[in-house]
Amino acid sequence: MSFFDLNPSQNFTFLAPQFWGFLVLVMVGLWASERKLRIRNAFLFFVSLLFYWKTNGWFVGILVFSTLVDWGIGWQIFRSQGTQRKLWLAVSIFANLGLLGFFKYAYFFADALNPMLGTQWNPHSALGQWSNANLGTTFRVDQILLPIGISFYTFQTLSYSIDVYRRQITPCRSPLDFGFFVSFFPQLVAGPIVRAKDFIPQLHQPYSLSRPEFGMALFWILNGLIKKIWLADYLAVNLVDRVFMNPGSFSGFENVLGLYAYSLQVYADFSGYTDMAIGIALLMGFRLPLNFRSPYKARSVGEFWQRWHISLSSWLKDYLYIPMGGNRTASTFTYVSLSAFTAFLFLMLPSAGARLIAMGCILLVGACLVAFPGLRKQFNTNINLMMTMLLGGLWHGASWNFVLWGALNGLGLIFYKAWRRISPWEVKNRWWKHAIGMILTFHFISATRIWFRSGSQVKWNDLSQPHDLWAEWFTANTMLMQIINRFWASPFMEIILGNRNVVTIMLVGMAVHLLPEQLKARYRKGFAEAPLMLMFGMTLGAIGVAYLGMSSGLQPFIYFQF
Repeated sequence: MSFFDLNPSQNFTFLAPQFWGFLVLVMVGLWASERKLRIRNAFLFFVSLLFYWKTNGWFVGILVFSTLVDWGIGWQIFRSQGTQRKLWLAVSIFANLGLLGFFKYAYFFADALNPMLGTQWNPHSALGQWSNANLGTTFRVDQILLPIGISFYTFQTLSYSIDVYRRQITPCRSPLDFGFFVSFFPQLVAGPIVRAKDFIPQLHQPYSLSRPEFGMALFWILNGLIKKIWLADYLAVNLVDRVFMNPGSFSGFENVLGLYAYSLQVYADFSGYTDMAIGIALLMGFRLPLNFRSPYKARSVGEFWQRWHISLSSWLKDYLYIPMGGNRTASTFTYVSLSAFTAFLFLMLPSAGARLIAMGCILLVGACLVAFPGLRKQFNTNINLMMTMLLGGLWHGASWNFVLWGALNGLGLIFYKAWRRISPWEVKNRWWKHAIGMILTFHFISATRIWFRSGSQVKWNDLSQPHDLWAEWFTANTMLMQIINRFWASPFMEIILGNRNVVTIMLVGMAVHLLPEQLKARYRKGFAEAPLMLMFGMTLGAIGVAYLGMSSGLQPFIYFQF
């Protein structure tokens, strides 16, 4: 595939040689336009649209539509007063969440509504559609595909409108500047999620890149490349995909090993992408926020979410958790969100009987909250946390597995919040306490990923396809049963020896991950400040090592599907 071939390709990523040719051309254009900031920003906006076209085709129109809508609404919010401002903010929220809901959850709704409306999906038909015999109508969904990166840029434009409403920022004067903020290609399709107040001021600053910053940018790019190829993709091809494809064919210990490997894979894959995005952006003179901070060093679930996907965690905290009331009490916004989410889940239930049981449970919970004030107080102080994690789970995809994954993490946060108040460990600062906390947290997070991985798409051709909800659910249940029932019957040494290369890669990856942060900062600085010839040699060596690993088979970046 040549870059100058205008046909879109999902393989046009940081791992494609064509991308680096594209980046060279972008850097030349950046150099030629650096003295005219408006021209530079307009140029980078259009090359970002070209990048998105190369990865996602005509869905670039959705990106442009979202950009223009929120740029215009931002000015309407800024110029309006009182109720009118709130109405314009509501329009922005409706437009952004409406786009996200249609493209991301249409299959989920259609699958749930089939039993209620008497409709039926026939994936083998010539048209590929839902048909309604009673109404004589058809609902075509074969063209409802998932635009890559829609969850990321939708959250960026939504936070922009909210920040304008809160008077924390002034709207962009130029739609081209705003378009560049929304579509900046290094972080467009898989984050990190960038805040307007952090990024837009950089649009009005001249290009600057010091010698150490150049070295640091190169380090982040190489670091991400090695993570992706030699840790994420190697583990996926040689263990993870096989185990999750058919967990019932593997012993309990092999399932656990696959789960550990997936925890390393998803970290190396996602953090590898953001490392490369941060490095590429820095080469272009732009600073992106840190998105990971050695998350498997976390000593609690709460600390884990301060270290993992930081841009999403902070977004959910600032635009969802705190507006709901934070750790104080539930608010009207909480109960509106809870009602909408409950209605959504209610529709997802597979039968009228299941809905009746769910309605009975809801009424029973409501009666208990009315009858017991102490229970109601506990509910009000924890529901914001649970709602944030449930909606965070649903953000990842239209699957029951993501909902359950979010619920389990919410319960983990609530449990830790209660434990912290009564545990004597919280007043002790001992190495053994930190070690136990890290081990327990890693195992809890890994266990929840039984459902996360089962709900994920892992092949290029599957990224835009609907979720097979039942297959995902039964895959997770089968894995859980294998671990519970067949763990101790596993031939442990045979499994370890049979997977010795995978186990070695896992141990090396985890050892590097757990290195003290001071040591990591030291070798990063050493690379960034090394003589140019030495840096050039290390760069060529790292690229050679990375591309040798590509023989194991390249996998799509996991977070492209979100």
